[in-house]
Amino acid sequence: MLFGFTGVAVAVEAPPKSDASAAVAHKAAAGKININKADAVALQEGMIGVGEMKAKAIAAYREANGAFTSIDDLLQVKGIGAKTLEANRDLLSID
Repeated sequence: MLFGFTGVAVAVEAPPKSDASAAVAHKAAAGKININKADAVALQEGMIGVGEMKAKAIAAYREANGAFTSIDDLLQVKGIGAKTLEANRDLLSID
C-alpha cells in the first residue's frame, strides 16, 4: 500500500499568553488576590464579574487614593457594587 501526501503544511498561531505570572505573583498564600498589589490583569483574571474596565478602575482608584484598608473599600470604585463585592470577598485580601 502506498499513501500520498500533498505536502501542504498548516501553521497555527498560538493565542497570546496572558500574564498569568502577574496573577500568581499577587496571590497570598491562601490563594487570595491582594487588591493592594495586583495589577489590572491579575484583578481581571482572578475576580468574578470583573472585566478589563472594572479591573482598570480598581487599579486607578488605588493609585489615586492609596492602599485599600478594607475589602469593603472596593465599593468606592465606580462599577463595583455590593453583588460584585460579595461574589469576590473570599477571593481577596489587603495584605
